[in-house]
Amino acid sequence: MDFRDIEQISDETERIQKIYELFHEDTRLNRSKAARVEFLTNTRYIERYLEPGARILDIGAGAGEYSLYFARKGYAVCALELAENNIKAFRRKMRQDDPIELVQGNALDLSLYADESFDIVLLFGPLYHLRREEDRQRCIAEARRVCRPGGKIFFAFISNDMVILTEFSYRPDYFTNGEYNKETFALEDFPFVFHTVTDCREMLRAGGIRILREVASDGVSELLEHKINAMDDENYAQYLRYHFYICEKPEFLGMTNHLLFVGEKTEA
Repeated sequence: MDFRDIEQISDETERIQKIYELFHEDTRLNRSKAARVEFLTNTRYIERYLEPGARILDIGAGAGEYSLYFARKGYAVCALELAENNIKAFRRKMRQDDPIELVQGNALDLSLYADESFDIVLLFGPLYHLRREEDRQRCIAEARRVCRPGGKIFFAFISNDMVILTEFSYRPDYFTNGEYNKETFALEDFPFVFHTVTDCREMLRAGGIRILREVASDGVSELLEHKINAMDDENYAQYLRYHFYICEKPEFLGMTNHLLFVGEKTEA
């Protein structure tokens, strides 16, 4: 089965399962220095809001990169993931003493978890896949419900505008033959769902989220992958400092493949 076959699958759960049979989430965030930029940026922001004893819910936990990182720092982590391939990869990396409760489940139904039971909620995957606005709002509402008052929710999106340039770097004919609207530059929402910065803001505000920070979490790291991977440790450390310096600047927000929004729920 290839991507075009998968695109025809109407059932959302089945389609996501098939996508992660082709995409290898297990190595996406750790395979190279360039790939690591997104993870290092996101953990840097999460750690700003972590307090001793905080409980973390990782919704759409993928292959466990964030859950394992925070569990091994001593935090209690509950992880929920839909795709079986990702769960298998996650379990392969777990140790017996990892304080993680891993379950297979859907971000649209968090009934397993009580209201206001987590200090930090990570939503780093589900919004990549939900095509319908009502499903996206349901997903946000569930994340909002399980987060305690004053807790923080971290949302990840795939950036429409940068992905066009990223695809061009792989396909020289992309501007004439790529899968996007040639007038509006809106990408075809497959295999992922893409959003502009403005889309993200509107979606979160409609879901009762007060936005605290907006971050270009990987910036140009995929475009410059070969150059970044060739850096020695000293140059790479300085590149990261530069990336952290610009990643919240409004003029750079759209120039990233992955966007990070930090929010908290507004009063009901």
